[in-house]
Amino acid sequence: MSARSEETLAARISRTLADRIIAGEIEPGARLRQDHVAVEFGASHVPVREAFRRLEAQGLAVSEPRRGVRVAAFNLAEVKEVAEMRAALEVLALRHAARNLTPAVLAAADEATKAGDDSRDVRSWEEANRRFHRLILEPCGMPRLLAAIDDLHAASARFLFAAWRSDWEARTDHDHRAILAALRKGDIETACATLARHVQWIGHRPVPAAGGRQRDAFAIVG
Repeated sequence: MSARSEETLAARISRTLADRIIAGEIEPGARLRQDHVAVEFGASHVPVREAFRRLEAQGLAVSEPRRGVRVAAFNLAEVKEVAEMRAALEVLALRHAARNLTPAVLAAADEATKAGDDSRDVRSWEEANRRFHRLILEPCGMPRLLAAIDDLHAASARFLFAAWRSDWEARTDHDHRAILAALRKGDIETACATLARHVQWIGHRPVPAAGGRQRDAFAIVG
């Protein structure tokens, strides 16, 4: 296998495993077995090791001496960190995007909000929520900033799925509507302040844990 094909395979393996980790299909603390992954993808250990390094760089996996590579756990401090980073970066993007937001873009964002309100499971809500944020931020025209925000949304999704994989609580997103109303009026300061508050609100609920116990789960729900 050429170096280029190994690089492509490593990217595919890391992307697939990242999707599973974010969706909660692989639990925090679970071991990622190099031999099992190699068999699943028909790969040698070289691209699998590279895929694991990519997951570590994303904060989704950790390598521990004598314990191998495991899915990274997270705590409330990490959830708060991601929320604060999202607030700072999304406000920056919105300030640059505001002058380029057209009525069509705002209408599409409104439709994304309605889709979120109508969602009956956490995955469809998360997709609609992410679509709303992407629509109002993408016109900033700053690809590096948007890539960083995308990474933070992936982290937010992981926290969300860990807390609300079942028993999703349907909600009406008043903040999205307030942001859109402010943008339509040209009130960028109110839109930015509402967005910052919105993405820093953290939900909490107890979820089942091993041994019949419960653990506290925290998630960004904006």
